[in-house]
Amino acid sequence: MYQNIITFFEKRSFGVCTYIAERLDISTSKIRLFFIYSSFLAVGFPIVFYVMAGIVLDIRHYIKRIRIRIWDL
Repeated sequence: MYQNIITFFEKRSFGVCTYIAERLDISTSKIRLFFIYSSFLAVGFPIVFYVMAGIVLDIRHYIKRIRIRIWDL
């Protein structure tokens, strides 16, 4: 049951924590815990940052996909 919930959120999430963890070479769980704890301390500001970063990463992924298609011609 617990594994199904984790898999659901990992597939539906933006991948912001994974992206930051790979760039900084830190474990993903530490980044996720940082977002959770800091959202309690900063009254939700990290949640706004997470959503904005997710949108930016999604747009970057979409642009890269289009750029590859153009240059493949």
